[in-house]
Amino acid sequence: MSLPEVHLVAAARPNLPKLAALWHALAEGAPICRPLLMHTGQHHDAAMFGDLLEDLRLPAPTISLGITGGTHAELTGRTMIAAEAVWRQRRPALVVVAGDVDGALAAGLAARKLGVPVAHLEAGLRCDDRDMPEEVNRRALDAISDLLWAPDRDAAMRLVADGFGADRVRPVGNAMVDTLLRHLPEARDRPLPNGLKAGGYGVVTLHRPANVDERRALGAMLAGLAAAARHLPLAWPVHPRTAARMRDFHCTPPLGVTLLPPLRYLDFLALMAGAKLIATDSGGVQEEAAAIGLPCLTLRRSTERPVTVAAGGNRLVTPEELPRAVLEPPGRARPIPLWDGHAGVRMRAHLAEVLSA
Repeated sequence: MSLPEVHLVAAARPNLPKLAALWHALAEGAPICRPLLMHTGQHHDAAMFGDLLEDLRLPAPTISLGITGGTHAELTGRTMIAAEAVWRQRRPALVVVAGDVDGALAAGLAARKLGVPVAHLEAGLRCDDRDMPEEVNRRALDAISDLLWAPDRDAAMRLVADGFGADRVRPVGNAMVDTLLRHLPEARDRPLPNGLKAGGYGVVTLHRPANVDERRALGAMLAGLAAAARHLPLAWPVHPRTAARMRDFHCTPPLGVTLLPPLRYLDFLALMAGAKLIATDSGGVQEEAAAIGLPCLTLRRSTERPVTVAAGGNRLVTPEELPRAVLEPPGRARPIPLWDGHAGVRMRAHLAEVLSA
């Protein structure tokens, strides 16, 4: 009897480290299914996707939808249409959707409307900011998913409290941490860029629309970074979205901040591992910082990773508060239960139960 196909859907760069944890757990255990990687296309260039496949030791996607660009509605709609066409011809036993970007929601909706079971990897995250597109997407994905794989016990308890059946919810741990721990030794051997010295700089990442898509908000961020850099040199791998907005608004790069191109996964891990702290608006980076004990300053009003704040390693700050926060950063995060490198094994075990039922 042939093994059932399970399609692992990646839309954007942050989805791949999460799916990699499950992919390698499936590859290293006794075969329970035939996993195939599907790429919707939301992030598609080498800097944001192709190089990451190589660093994570993942194969090229078996299915590539090639859907990129457009408004939230356009991208969601076109991805749904393309995914449905594929799954009408090649129906999987189950679809695993990681994260909360538009392409992820679209794939989940397309699968569910065809009656294909859906597993949401990273379920139960909430920041309670209904104006954030990702918050809309993650709530909708949880609502339609058959299996809800939560990254921590708090997220799992939140899902149950919201009315999701306990049989659907499984606290598996943080898949991103699995991948980080697998590759961190290799990353630590990589040289730092531009003569940076370990422990002598901070790292910056910015890409959220609320922070970069409006001239005033981006200007406030740049001013905060310039002021913070007077206390600590900063290294900033600039996201393509942010770089485009800086060109559109004719922004001057802040003094004391070294601008870098988008980095490969292993190079970015090396940059974080050598840093004194990180200032970011990325949810995944908050998790990675907590896992390696790097103090994190989150440049947002709220976070869907409150567990990192509760662990003592993360603090929400405004651009105006950033300079002082650089002088008085949070400490190392306390260990977070289930962030132990075994989330992939737990997902595999749950998947084996479902496929054998």
